[in-house]
Amino acid sequence: MLRVGLTGGIGSGKSTVAHRLAGRGAVLIDADAVAREVVEPGTPGLAAVVAAFGTEVQGADGTLDRARLGALVFADGGARRRLNEIVHPLVRQRTRELMAAAGPGAIVVNDVPLLAENGLAPTYHLVVVVESPEELRIGRLIRDRGMSEVDARARLSAQASDAERRAVADEVLVNDGAVAGLDQAVDRLWDERIRPYADNLQQERRSNGPDAVIDLYDPSWPQQFQRLADRVRNAAGELRIDHVGSTAVPGLAAKDVLDMQLTVDSLARADELRPVLVEAGFPVVAGVRSDRPKEGDLDPARWAKRLHGSADPGRPAHLHVRVAGSAGWRYALLFRDWLRAVPSEAATHLAEKHRLAALHPPVADYAEAKEPWFDAALPRAERWARDTGWQPPAP
Repeated sequence: MLRVGLTGGIGSGKSTVAHRLAGRGAVLIDADAVAREVVEPGTPGLAAVVAAFGTEVQGADGTLDRARLGALVFADGGARRRLNEIVHPLVRQRTRELMAAAGPGAIVVNDVPLLAENGLAPTYHLVVVVESPEELRIGRLIRDRGMSEVDARARLSAQASDAERRAVADEVLVNDGAVAGLDQAVDRLWDERIRPYADNLQQERRSNGPDAVIDLYDPSWPQQFQRLADRVRNAAGELRIDHVGSTAVPGLAAKDVLDMQLTVDSLARADELRPVLVEAGFPVVAGVRSDRPKEGDLDPARWAKRLHGSADPGRPAHLHVRVAGSAGWRYALLFRDWLRAVPSEAATHLAEKHRLAALHPPVADYAEAKEPWFDAALPRAERWARDTGWQPPAP
């Protein structure tokens, strides 16, 4: 099952996107609808809300008086927290039930207005944010929902900012009012990313990354790494995850593939984590059980690891699962920190990457062709470590 979190500020057009995705075949779960369901008359949820806020929040017909409850909690942070503590666990439980009913091969789109505010992004394989200019959103709220301008602006200010939502977004769909353009963007997202991602997940197959094309440094790479790392931690627990490889060196041009290192205490633990990492969107890369031992090292066991790759065609990544203190674990951290600290070596490395990318466009050939440079550079990196007193960080 592919879990897609869909969010956006009030008046952004999120519901339009949700229904378009449902039309393409997604199972839609509307968090607002679920929140209403769990406080229907006769439910434990409604009883708990009435107990917390008084009988005045219940209408004569036994239903929840949402307008009165909203007036109580909107301007009172403490009251809003009490309401959330009652409703949110019920919504999560009902959402889990609906997801289970969708079946293992489904694409489930969960429409969650407060996804960013409630820190839910790591629980999804993909987060899609719908964004719209503020004045356009205010106009929609006044026209379509009968709000005053003051109320509309207050509702916007009570939610996450565009920047906060972008920080958790894998995809941002801009809704500037052109319905046809928004529909085309949704269809493209479905055809090029969501559907292939779901297929890869179902087949436990990593996405094929790009050929060996060296891109300019992307300042968003650290943030993209953090989003993936949060998903891995959500699946595997609070283990150490480091951004390694060329994309972890600020300013260094690189192939647009993120490398992450997950630290474990044994290979047995790495193997235990395999099912949860696969389910989180990181299938095992078949046939890779170790790093290539470096020249002169006669103990290949020191380089053993487990390798997973991202199933997301829109965000290629490698997840190297290595044992703390092993040769490969130390090597990945050493090269990253050395290249960060010595710009001349980073420049030499970049020149070699450009040369090899032109000679060996296929990724596998390119990766193998780089190894002699790393072998030759390792003594320089080790001298730098000795001269500076560098040690790998504590696991």
